[in-house]
Amino acid sequence: MYLLLGNFAFMEIGYISVTMPKMLRDLVSDDKKIPVSACIAQLYFFFVLGGIENYFLAVMAYDRYLAICNPLRYTTIMNNRFCLQLAVMCWLSSFTSSIIPIYFLSKLSFCGRNKIDNFFCDASPIFNLSCTDTSLLKNYFFILVWLVVFSCLFFIILSYIHIILVILKIPTNSGRKKVFSTCGSHFTVVIMYYGSVIAMYVRPDHGYTFVFDKCLSVFYAIVTPFLNPIIYSLRNKNIREAIKSYKLDYFLVWRTG
Repeated sequence: MYLLLGNFAFMEIGYISVTMPKMLRDLVSDDKKIPVSACIAQLYFFFVLGGIENYFLAVMAYDRYLAICNPLRYTTIMNNRFCLQLAVMCWLSSFTSSIIPIYFLSKLSFCGRNKIDNFFCDASPIFNLSCTDTSLLKNYFFILVWLVVFSCLFFIILSYIHIILVILKIPTNSGRKKVFSTCGSHFTVVIMYYGSVIAMYVRPDHGYTFVFDKCLSVFYAIVTPFLNPIIYSLRNKNIREAIKSYKLDYFLVWRTG
C-alpha cells in the first residue's frame, strides 16, 4: 500500500507542477504568453498524469479489495514485485496511450487571437482555436478519456461492491467501522476526483459556460491534488499522534514564552 501511495504522491506532485507554476507566474505578470509547443506539452503531461491517477485509483481499489476480502492471501498476492509491476504498467500505459492524440493535435493549424480562456492549456479551448476541422480528433480524444475514466471507475465500483458485501457480513458495528476505515481515504479521493472529472469531460458540449469549466478545472487540477495528501495523512494513526504532539509542544512553548 505504501509503495502505491508513494507513486501516487509522486504523480500528484507532477500533476500540480504542470499547471501551477505557469498560473502563478501569470497572476503576477502582464506577459501571459505561452508558445504553442509549450502549450501542447503542458496538455500532454496533464493528460498523462491524469490517466495515471485513474489507473492508480483503480489499483489501490484492488489493493483494498484484497486486504478486506482476501486477507489471508493479501501479502502473497500484493508483494513488492507485483506492486512494482502494477506501478510501472500504470505509468507506461498512460504515457503511450496519450502520444497519438497529442501528436495529431500538434498538427492542427491555429489562427486568430489564439487566446485561451483558462489558466492552463486544456483540450477544449485548444480545439476551439483551430482553423481546421477538429470533429474527428475531438471525438477520438474524448472517447479515449471516456474509456480510461469509465473502465477505471467500473473496476473501482466493482471492488467496492465486494468490499461492502463483506462488511455487511460483519456482525458488530465497531467491526464494520474498523474495516471500512481502512478504505475511507481512498473512497473520499475517488468521490472528489471522479465527480469533477466526469462533470468536466464526460458530458454534452452545450449548456455550460467557460466560467463553470474553469471552476471545475481549478477543483480537479489544484484543489483535489492539494487535499489528497491531507486526506491520506489524517487517516494514519501515527501522523495524527504526531500532529497532536506538535500542537501540544507548540502550546506549551507559547505558554512558557
